[in-house]
Amino acid sequence: MSVITTEQTLSDKALLDAWNPEDEELWAVGARRIARRNLALSILSEHIGFSVWSLWSVLVLFLGPGYHVDAAGKFLLTSVPTLVGSVLRLPYSFAVTRFGGRNWTVFSALILLIPCALAAFLVKPGVSYSTLLVLAAITGIGGGNFASSMTNINAFYPDRLKGWALGLNAGGGNVGVAAVQLVGLAVLAWSGKGHPGLVAGIYLPLIVVAAAGSALYMDNLPNRRAEKGAIRQVAKRGTTWAVSVLYIGTFGSFIGFGFAFGQVLQVQFKSEFATPVDAAYLTFLGPLLGSLSRPIGGRLADRLGGARVTLVTFALMAAGAGVVLAASHAGSLPAFVTGFVLLFVFSGIGNGSVYKMIPALFAGEADADARRLSGALIGLAGAVGAFGGVLVNMAFRQSFLSTKNGNAAYWTFLLFYALCAALTWAVFMRRGAGRTRG
Repeated sequence: MSVITTEQTLSDKALLDAWNPEDEELWAVGARRIARRNLALSILSEHIGFSVWSLWSVLVLFLGPGYHVDAAGKFLLTSVPTLVGSVLRLPYSFAVTRFGGRNWTVFSALILLIPCALAAFLVKPGVSYSTLLVLAAITGIGGGNFASSMTNINAFYPDRLKGWALGLNAGGGNVGVAAVQLVGLAVLAWSGKGHPGLVAGIYLPLIVVAAAGSALYMDNLPNRRAEKGAIRQVAKRGTTWAVSVLYIGTFGSFIGFGFAFGQVLQVQFKSEFATPVDAAYLTFLGPLLGSLSRPIGGRLADRLGGARVTLVTFALMAAGAGVVLAASHAGSLPAFVTGFVLLFVFSGIGNGSVYKMIPALFAGEADADARRLSGALIGLAGAVGAFGGVLVNMAFRQSFLSTKNGNAAYWTFLLFYALCAALTWAVFMRRGAGRTRG
């Protein structure tokens, strides 16, 4: 057994030293196996990162009268971790090449113990609102895991499989949004609103398991070039900012709705929900379906082209926003939930298709440069896109403060999706508009 293990280790080392996923012979003799192993551990760690990042989408459901937090205050509590997560995505994406994919995955998993432990012990009636804001902000570190994970997996897979691999990696991570809401639902149903710390506490042992698995079975890719200057290079390209805007529309919508959906239901249809548990039965559905649809978007983009899939996706998202707006005016809860579920599903598909467009933008570059630049763009677009989640929550907050309903926000979403569809066509599909159609 020891001989086999040693030979396997040497074989993996040889493959890693000569790493080039575009080499089909290398891919066939073992690189595929290494890539899949790293992808599996990456999904696990990113999944927990998303759950921690989304923790306050659940914890606000526990904030009853004893916490003295109104609806506007709750929307702010869900905006803060989104903002922190978006800011951290850039340094997290660069950390992979600086410290190694395995090393950074272990660190970024272990650091999640801090926000979970603090929330587990400090969230209780009588705690000050400023303390709640600080605790919410600290959970934002879970948002950075996505960028480092995607940058890392981007280097493990060949261009022909990036749409599927990145979609699967991101989709598995995105499921963490639905998972933490199911955990919250279970705690609410089992122990009521009096034990919010249990939701955070459940993740403490899971974080340790993810970190241990990453330490034992993930790999650092040797001889990876640092990202110095890469962010400046991609920032000079107009297509970089076009992709970033599109990612605001897809991922910004997904994470923003994931954080806000439960609150929106409770505020806009408060007569329908006697307790937070009633709303929680519905809130996990959208993020779950949106997460599962992301790999589908990547697969469709591999076959049909990222720009084509993205264009259709934004048209469908605008239609979904129209359904939500009409349902809000009519006061129809079934239609309202249906419209939001459609928005989640289409945003998930768009997440996969937009990320597929990124490697295609560097198709003319040398392999090493293409991986370096696409990794930088993944980090930049991920950071900008995550900031869209802040904008979604602030749009809801302002709409409910001003008009007591979300109609102004729904109009804003509809118009923005139409703008994104036009941008996709003008930059990536119109004849002569760009080098590639993704």
